[in-house]
Amino acid sequence: MTNETIVLGRPRAIDTIPLGGLLIGLFDLLFAFTFYGLILGVPPLRIFQSVAAGVLGRPAAIAGGVPTFLLGILLHFVVATCIATVYFLATQVLPVLVRHPVVSGLTYGVIAYFGMKFIVLPLSAIGQRGPLPRLPILLTEVIGHALLVGLPVALLARRSARVNRNDSGDSPAPEPSLGAI
Repeated sequence: MTNETIVLGRPRAIDTIPLGGLLIGLFDLLFAFTFYGLILGVPPLRIFQSVAAGVLGRPAAIAGGVPTFLLGILLHFVVATCIATVYFLATQVLPVLVRHPVVSGLTYGVIAYFGMKFIVLPLSAIGQRGPLPRLPILLTEVIGHALLVGLPVALLARRSARVNRNDSGDSPAPEPSLGAI
């Protein structure tokens, strides 16, 4: 028996999902402001109006001003929490995700990126988009998702599994001491 089977239990939803959604949302928000805002010159208002466009459509989101900016921020954190939830659920059936959080998290970030591009966005009010962005932008977005979306939630799930190691049945619960009886 390796030390890993003794140390790790199953992650708990309450430990992984809310904080995962918050961290993913904050890290991705910082990425968006830095990459799209500072480097590509997209105003912050427009960044989150683009998120709101998934529900309202692009013309309505752009015309909506600050209210659609705020809606975009809310939706951004809802999506981040959904991404954390999917990873948590995956850890419940694939314990390897908890045992190897760095590889699993980086991989999940890439999967989340392409899932958004090819499944979520086409099904939203934005609809089909053009081809993938130019290679430098694509690589920056994919690496950003790997490091700032997938990795944080994987490390949170791992932390939760360590804290809750007795929940999984992998190691016995501590015996009560005589003083506790």
